Amino acid sequence: MDEREMEELRSYFNGGNTREATWRKQQLKGLLKFLEEREEDIFRALKLDLGKHPVESYRDEIGTLIKDVNVALDNLRNWMSGKKIKLPLAAFRCSANMVPEPLGVVLIIPSWNFPFGLSLEPLIGAIAAGCTAVIKPSELSPASSALLAEAIPTYIDSEAVKIIQGGVDVCGQLLQYKWDKILFTGSSRVARVVMTAAAKHLTPVVLELGGKCPCIIDSLPKSWLKEVVINRLLGGKFGMCSGQVCIGVDYILVEKQLCSSLIEQLKEGIKRTFGGNPEECVARIINKDHFKRLTGLIDEYGVRQSIVYGGSFDEDKLFIEPTILVDPPLNAEIMTGEIFGPLLPIITLNNIEESINFINSRPKPLAMYCFTDNNKFMQRVETETSSGSLLFNDTIVQYAADTAPFGGVGESGFGRYHGKFTFDTFSHEKPVLKRSLFPDFWFRYPPWTNKKLELLRAAFAFQYFYVLLIALGLKKPRKLPTHI
Repeated sequence: MDEREMEELRSYFNGGNTREATWRKQQLKGLLKFLEEREEDIFRALKLDLGKHPVESYRDEIGTLIKDVNVALDNLRNWMSGKKIKLPLAAFRCSANMVPEPLGVVLIIPSWNFPFGLSLEPLIGAIAAGCTAVIKPSELSPASSALLAEAIPTYIDSEAVKIIQGGVDVCGQLLQYKWDKILFTGSSRVARVVMTAAAKHLTPVVLELGGKCPCIIDSLPKSWLKEVVINRLLGGKFGMCSGQVCIGVDYILVEKQLCSSLIEQLKEGIKRTFGGNPEECVARIINKDHFKRLTGLIDEYGVRQSIVYGGSFDEDKLFIEPTILVDPPLNAEIMTGEIFGPLLPIITLNNIEESINFINSRPKPLAMYCFTDNNKFMQRVETETSSGSLLFNDTIVQYAADTAPFGGVGESGFGRYHGKFTFDTFSHEKPVLKRSLFPDFWFRYPPWTNKKLELLRAAFAFQYFYVLLIALGLKKPRKLPTHI
């Protein structure tokens, strides 16, 4: 993409087409048509890039996106409408609305683990807000990137939305341009590069990063509900993209006395969920570099000895077996950096209350999970920890809730999106006020007198009757201070 194409994109935005509700709806319907008509192609691309099963692909990307488009279509008029603002007496005979306006030309840089979801969900909000956009898909998921580049221009306005393929050099070139907003999903290392480039033009950014998302296990139910807990826990670690998920469970905190029982339940759950051949159900690692990074975590001194289940891998197939580790060294990389793969450390504690201090001693996570039926402990976890989101007794499901914002805090990122929140991310809420020329509050202007000071005091204190008495001469104002 060159300067000319960038100017054409901005000129198209300035032309005003994107501000019309009919244009926005037409583009959203085009996206919906793409998701429905090209479903098989999306399945194929995700299989080639990540080895995802079609059911996983539909659950995590196609189905979620269809839901998001329909939410935007159903609520677009309401999102676009202004909202009345309550005004003080000083603004008497004045009306005000908060009116959302599109920011302009935006850049979306998604990650490779959900190449369609992380590309198109921000685009849904950007289109709904009336922006033009450039998406730079990850070069690590080439089949998905190629499908987006080939298909999207045939379903939506190619003058308003462009898909730019390429590697790090292309991304670096795009970051040199002036954007009205940048939304980046990925690692904190690359996020620093994005922020540095954005600072040159004072461009606002949304950073969706990650970190080590902990899961506290306070207790396991004694009934059949125990299986529900294990299924939800395994789904939050191994059941999505082989653990290559920013909000996936990174590690577990549990009391020592409960650990052995939890391990046995997890082993049984893995066999029950993934069967005798987990390669058919578990997505593969994205490439050899990430594969070697993950196996390197296992090979670090003191880590391999902590494996209690799994640990096998196949480099040719980029497959790593779901693996459980107990108390690996806390200074090992597996416990200091985000794992982003099918390795699950379990850290044992003398008392589950220690989990709060353990979490607070580390960077704030993007997501945090806790399985407990203890309301008092729930309250402590809620009030004494900080995370992008907090979910009790389940995993991942918060991402599917378009009525709840998705975003991080601290080192796990900032800014938010999902549903209306994506619309807000790509909009500027502009206050628009209209006022009658009559009456005019004469005490706003010089020359200053005791009476004007008293009127202003009363007006700012909302003493409307007092203002009327002074204005009619029925109440004498206090004298001006003489020491000033």
